[in-house]
Amino acid sequence: MRNAGARAACGEPFFFVDADTQVNEPAVSQALAALRTGAVGGGCLIDLEGPTPMWARIILFFAGLAARLLRWACGCFVFCTREAYVAAGGFSKNMYAGEDLAFVQALKKIGRFVVLRPGVVTSGRKLDVVGPWDVMQLALTIAPCGPHYESKWVLDILYGRRAQDCRSPARTA
Repeated sequence: MRNAGARAACGEPFFFVDADTQVNEPAVSQALAALRTGAVGGGCLIDLEGPTPMWARIILFFAGLAARLLRWACGCFVFCTREAYVAAGGFSKNMYAGEDLAFVQALKKIGRFVVLRPGVVTSGRKLDVVGPWDVMQLALTIAPCGPHYESKWVLDILYGRRAQDCRSPARTA
């Protein structure tokens, strides 16, 4: 879908935003400023919508530090120039998951990729079907190797039965 949107777009820059993500004016303003000053792309840190367990807040804090250090951004809000999108080859059609992280890695090879301070708010619905150990194991799976999602366990959390189980309209803490 992201590639289809890019093909249909007539302007620049490109903003890729997940349906369950709320973008704010500071994030867009700073993204545009970063592109005007030579960044090829970037993203934002995230906050989770709704009640969030303390363990998730702690993990999110450390994930934010790591994201700034490694210049990684969640795929729920990524922006880039049209030229950088084309040079990066767009989002991989060969990956079941993690195509957003692979795209971020490709952008970083092209030029300056920024992780902005203003965050965007995205759904925390998957917290209903995962616990702290699942999240830490997922992070440790991604961190050393990048977006390698051959594991059925990882795919189940992201897109499988467990992901389907968390689509209930009301989340609980």
